[in-house]
This record gives sequence, structure tokens and C-alpha cells, in this order.
Amino acid sequence: MPLAEAEQDLMRQIDEIYTELPFYGSPKITKELQNNGLVINHKKVERLMAEMGLYAIRPQRNTSQKHPKHPVFPYLLRSQKALWPNQVWGTDITFIRGNGLWFYLVAVLDWYSRYVLSWQLSRTLTADFCVEALSQALKIARPQIHNSDQGSQFTSFEYISKLREYPEIKISMDGRGRCFDNIFTERLWRTVKYEEVYLRDYSSYDEARESLGRYFQLYNTRRLHSSLNYKTPHQVYFSKVESISHNC
Repeated sequence: MPLAEAEQDLMRQIDEIYTELPFYGSPKITKELQNNGLVINHKKVERLMAEMGLYAIRPQRNTSQKHPKHPVFPYLLRSQKALWPNQVWGTDITFIRGNGLWFYLVAVLDWYSRYVLSWQLSRTLTADFCVEALSQALKIARPQIHNSDQGSQFTSFEYISKLREYPEIKISMDGRGRCFDNIFTERLWRTVKYEEVYLRDYSSYDEARESLGRYFQLYNTRRLHSSLNYKTPHQVYFSKVESISHNC
């Protein structure tokens, strides 16, 4: 929905502080804004952060909030590294700002290769766009472990039912307050924000979706990653998948 110009600018500043310092809750973000010369109170910052789906990584760490009646699964990845593609997939949601607008972005990421298997943009935080992203990713491959936070989107009946269609997939969920459980997706969000979102001024949902589509294509197939020995996620993901297939 359209926002007043002052509120839009405030949300922009909150988003930028949170992206840089995701362990800040509303009191510290309020203090940062005040230190930048803004006259603002904690309650307003807290309200806007809730609307944006932003929560400090302790005790809550992202846009998803736990639903008391939804199932929660144990965390399966303590001291475990991803050593090949499709061993571990991670998923998460982040806030995407536009020109007087805001949206929510979900992605499914292969931890080993950093390859974005799928993504979806939504105007709301209902579970359906997360289910759609998962469905698109499952058309490409199946993970051994699917990891998410305990948010209501990922613990919803629809999302869990989709995962349970594939008995070979183990479901893992981050422990509350564990800020590094989904670190690769957190790094992806920082990259998307600094290299795409903060450089744009989306005037509509369609424009944001088209621009993000171009960016994820570039991210997967053109952007070199130092952590991947200066290869692209596409190169690492598909070359390793083919190698595993040939050795089976």
C-alpha cells in the first residue's frame, strides 16, 4: 500500500540499519536513528519493524513468527557442513522496500553452492508464496535436509504437507535465538539488498518482481563468489550434481 513520504523514508532507514546490524532490536535501532538526528520514539520504530517483519536475531531473528499450534521440528545441522549440492537447502523471508511500497521475498538456497533454486515475491506474509517457492525448487531436485526457521509460513500445514510428499527429505528448523543457523540465507539477503534493492526504486509489484528476476539470474550465472573459488553458483551446483550422478 502507498505510504506517506516521511514514513517511507523512515522505513528505508530502518531497513538499512537492520540489514547492516540484524542483531539490533527496536531500542537500538531507535537510538541509531536518534543519533542520526531523527526525532523518533521507540514505540513507532517497534510498530514499523513489526509491519516490515523485522526482528532482532535474538530472541527472534527474521520476518517469520512461530504459530503456537503448528508443529516444530528439531535442528539437524549442528556442527555439520554442506559438502555437496542438495545435501542442505535453506529458506527464509526478507522485507523488500519500494517507492512507498513494501513486499516480502522468500528464496530456497542450496547451502553448498549458494545456488538460488527458486524465489517468490509477495505483498503479504501468508504461507502460499513460500509453498510456491518450495514447489518450484522441488521440480529441480530434492534435498536431504530442508532447513528453515520456526515461522508460521514454514510450519504451516500446506508447507509441511508439501515436504512430506517426499519421505526422503528430513525437516530441520532453527532453534530460537540461534542467529547463525541459517547464515547462508542471511548472507544472501545482505547481497540482494546492497546489490539490487538499495539501488532501485520499485514503483510497483510487477517492476520489483521483474528486476529481482534479472538480479537472481545474474546472481546464479554471472556473479563470481570468492567462497566458491571465483565460480558462479550455477557452475558449482550443476557441475557437482553431474559429477555425483556419473559416480553413482
